[in-house]
Amino acid sequence: MLRHKKSMDGNTAAAHVAYAYTEVAGIYPITPSSPMADMVDQWSAVHQKNIFGTEVKVMEMQSEAGAAGTVHGSLAAGALTTTFTASQGLLLMIPNMYKIAGELLPCVFHVSARTLASHALNIFGDHSDVYACRQTGFGMLAESNPQEVMDLSAVAHLASIESRVPFINFFDGFRTSHEIQKIEVWDYEDLKEMCDMDAVAEFRKHALNPEHPAMRGSHENGDIFFQHREACNKFYDAVPGIVEKYMGKVNAKLGTNYSLFEYYGAPDADRVIICMGSFCDVAEEVIDYMTAAGEKVGLVKVRLYRPFAADKLLAAIPATAKKIAVLDRTKEPGALAEPLHLDVLAAFREAGRDAVIVGGRYGLGSKDTPPSSVFAVYDELKKDAPKERFTLGINDDVTHLSLAEKPAPNTAAEGTKECKFWGLGGDGTVGANKNSTKIIGDHTDKYIQAYFQYDSKKTGGITVSHLRFGDKPIRAPYYINKADFVACHNPSYVIKGYKMVNDVKPGGVFMINCQWDLDKLNEHMPAEAKRYIAKNNIQLYTINAIDKAIEIGLGKRTNTILQSAFFALAGVLPKEDALKFMKEAAYKSFAKKGDAIVEMNYKAIDAGFDAYVKIDVPADWADAKDANNDVQLAGHAATVAQIKNIQFPVNTMNGDSLPVSAFENYVDGQWEQGASAYEKRGVAVSVPTWDAEKCIQCNQCSYVCPHATIRPFALSADEMKNAPASLKSKQMTGKGCEGFQFTMSISPLDCMGCGLCAGVCPAPGKALKMVAQEDELAQQDAFDYTVATVTKKDGMMAETTVKGSQFNQPLLEFSGSCAGCAETSYARLVTQLFGERMFISNATGCSSIWGGTAAISPYTFNRESGHGPAWSNSLFEDNAEHGFGMYLGQKTIRESLIAQISALAEDEHADAALKEAIAGYLATAEDGKANTPATDKLVAELKKHVDACDTCKYIVANAQYLAKKSVWVFGGDGWAYDIGFGGLDHVLASGEDINVFVFDTEVYSNTGGQASKASQMGQVAQFAAAGKAIGKKSLSEIAMSYGYVYVAHIAMGANQAQTIKAIAEAEAYHGPSLIIGYAPCEMHGIKGGMANCQSEMKRAVDAGYWHLYRFDPRMKAEGKNPFMLDSKAPTADYKEFIESETRYSRLERSFPERAASLFEEASENAKDRYIHLTKLVELYK
Repeated sequence: MLRHKKSMDGNTAAAHVAYAYTEVAGIYPITPSSPMADMVDQWSAVHQKNIFGTEVKVMEMQSEAGAAGTVHGSLAAGALTTTFTASQGLLLMIPNMYKIAGELLPCVFHVSARTLASHALNIFGDHSDVYACRQTGFGMLAESNPQEVMDLSAVAHLASIESRVPFINFFDGFRTSHEIQKIEVWDYEDLKEMCDMDAVAEFRKHALNPEHPAMRGSHENGDIFFQHREACNKFYDAVPGIVEKYMGKVNAKLGTNYSLFEYYGAPDADRVIICMGSFCDVAEEVIDYMTAAGEKVGLVKVRLYRPFAADKLLAAIPATAKKIAVLDRTKEPGALAEPLHLDVLAAFREAGRDAVIVGGRYGLGSKDTPPSSVFAVYDELKKDAPKERFTLGINDDVTHLSLAEKPAPNTAAEGTKECKFWGLGGDGTVGANKNSTKIIGDHTDKYIQAYFQYDSKKTGGITVSHLRFGDKPIRAPYYINKADFVACHNPSYVIKGYKMVNDVKPGGVFMINCQWDLDKLNEHMPAEAKRYIAKNNIQLYTINAIDKAIEIGLGKRTNTILQSAFFALAGVLPKEDALKFMKEAAYKSFAKKGDAIVEMNYKAIDAGFDAYVKIDVPADWADAKDANNDVQLAGHAATVAQIKNIQFPVNTMNGDSLPVSAFENYVDGQWEQGASAYEKRGVAVSVPTWDAEKCIQCNQCSYVCPHATIRPFALSADEMKNAPASLKSKQMTGKGCEGFQFTMSISPLDCMGCGLCAGVCPAPGKALKMVAQEDELAQQDAFDYTVATVTKKDGMMAETTVKGSQFNQPLLEFSGSCAGCAETSYARLVTQLFGERMFISNATGCSSIWGGTAAISPYTFNRESGHGPAWSNSLFEDNAEHGFGMYLGQKTIRESLIAQISALAEDEHADAALKEAIAGYLATAEDGKANTPATDKLVAELKKHVDACDTCKYIVANAQYLAKKSVWVFGGDGWAYDIGFGGLDHVLASGEDINVFVFDTEVYSNTGGQASKASQMGQVAQFAAAGKAIGKKSLSEIAMSYGYVYVAHIAMGANQAQTIKAIAEAEAYHGPSLIIGYAPCEMHGIKGGMANCQSEMKRAVDAGYWHLYRFDPRMKAEGKNPFMLDSKAPTADYKEFIESETRYSRLERSFPERAASLFEEASENAKDRYIHLTKLVELYK
């Protein structure tokens, strides 16, 4: 049977099949499975039909637990229902999975298998999540690549329908879910033909319905539960045969050879690997190489993992196999062996069959598993006594379980062209490469493969695109390390010494995007790279896409120019075809953003094809000498050790080489703070330069800076005397500041180049403008000097003012957030006010990714006190409860100490000085600001008595709990409005002194941009492809309804003074507080980009899209109105505002009539909303 071919990833393949067999989808976003649900939603929005002739009803729920409940209920009512999930999300579904399986309800959960968070969060792939579900009663079917996902997802659905046993259909997260290949696609008529419609009818007939009433979910006592539970056995006994039946149908249609356990290799193999997932493809590639050389090796691919058909496994293994390695992509601490290994051991034992069976762990957290890993396993099996337990791909120098790996020969199919692209998250490199792959796949006969290696920070992190093209099938699910073409899209990577060119094959092409001439290139190119280029005949090119993009009007978006240059240099397509297909792809990608954007990309495509420059490599590069890079680091000893031992290797993309012993000091996942200051990424092309003469010293630039890379300082005469020559300054103005010089220090190597500072500068003629980074590098010394040595001066303006707050050291700096991020501007400000005594519980999401990168924490400590935020992330759903636990834990210990201190005050042996210190401490116990010095005085007095007083000794030993702490809960709207709302509501209702800050981006930003209950009417997002049809939840009013919760609705760019006033009031209130901060996001598609983030907040308030107000319960006790409406009546047009953002305007292009209706309704709702707020002013009087 011929099927049409299409370039797609594993997620798309699964979604294509799932849509066919699905009537209802209960969904919730989670990486890396969200794209499946998003595609189902998009197809439903354009009225695509499934095999039953209907559109899939897609319903986004508030959590994965809610999605599973919806699936359960929908199945009970007789609709074929599906969901898509991974990792912790899958675990939240487990209770309902037991119920669904127990009630024999046919369905499929499609899972992009992902790591479970343990000592740290990891968003990448392994099998720990699906293994955690092996006891639920779900069947489990595994695939190795996108083609298998397309083919076998159908088997999962068909087998579930006939057997009544629900299935998990799983494949490797990212490695398969996001790998693009050109695959054959099912036609829905073929899928329909294979479906047992009688079984579907029987399912519906057996469903709950008032017209034939029945009961499910009863309670049973011990007398019958066991027997009843055993009654399902025959259904599970039948599953392997049913799966085989449908595999047979697929094989008959496609000419494939799918089976429950599929053998590949020498028929008389003596060494065999058993595993499942994408590693099977790596093994097959190596087996072809080894068997061609006469080696007797083989592989058993596990397809049906549950129910486990031991007889079918044993039948698949050649009788000649005497040594077997079972590989598991998970770790179960304390277990005798990992799950698949145990199953294989049991199968052999029960059958009385002999073999040496060993087990290995591999690929945790998407650790790359190249051919060298496969060779290492087969080499180990050659030994008389191979290791019974081992690990692959790491250096375990602690428990010595790892296998040594040697450089492997090239096992890829002959003629495969390999290309590698180094980009910056958010710069468009990944998107351009996806387009390139699809262009080649869809317009040539070549096989293609594309995989994208992400930093978990995504935007602002490193991305490496791995592209392969060839005339033969590509089975290479591992990173490219010898490429025909390598491109560096960010010049800072050259300066940092990333070993990019080392991945180019001799004679291959290396292209650098930079603004350098040959002299500058010679200056910045590391000696090691020069030697490699010269000695391996590397064809070196530069291209200045940076200036060309600005000239065209694309700003920092160089990706289209660089894509065009790739096609020109790689020669994969004729020039005319390449230009034509690129422009077609550009139209498809950018049409929703308007004709002007499309036209600019057309110009970029034309420009890129001829913009590169061939570099004649100087002969002396062959003997280039290495520079002395022995950098001496200053700072906290433990942090410096962490930087040298962990961060530096990770930052140079060499983290894979770190041994297990490097983590012994961090085994529980606890890291030192203040590490990001050593990172110095230098990724910004443009940075601000400060004009001291024009500056009016308002500090607004520092106030809005997301990354704390621009900071004001007041310098004394001595500090000025010792300052580097590069430091610029002027006489400081303001009461109490007469004796100081003012400077605005800028760190060009930490700046992300967003331009917010220049945008908000109110000085006539602007005191800040953006210039090339290289022009400002001399200012790095000035910044480093001021940060390290200049102290805060007493007697200046109050720290709770916009200007005064910025003289406080920010204890959040240089994070991994996007350029222009609003979330970090808010969080940084909070740390400037309370950071030295803060606990932070952070919900999983954007703020936990930019705030909690391993070994590179952006939270830091005060240079003088050594105190700073204690930060922790638990999960997504339980953030409020976790933060509440932190609050209760420290509060309980503190209260016990206060009781002892109070008793000590009555002790006749306490002297006057101690009693005075105790009195001062107790008087300020609930005043966070005043209690810190009072605590210091108390501890100093207590230390004088420790030899004679056991109580004093005990209190001093626990002094860290004495000072009043400020407990904060940070998270996004997906957490606060949806998955974590129940917990948040409970914590606010507790009446306890805890502070909550919600960064409201109105979308699930970190998982790719899905709608939440914070999303506004008419907004287009994932899971709302046709525009959200209902309005936004009023989280603030829900909290206000309690009457004792402080609530603030703020937008920094609209009113800076109201923002800091609200934050200060919330923290000072001795009760629960909730601050909701409007946080424009890259996904909003703001005109002009995130450089306009702050001004966009003002536009939102002016248009009545967002309102500013506070609710302070203390006011009521004072006889004042607790509700304060801080924004005025809207003065701008609501519809004009939303139409300026692509998250709304794209709806006008896709569904114009629906857009007109929703926008009009939303506009009227906005007017009603302001009227409602004015009525609240009257209500609370």
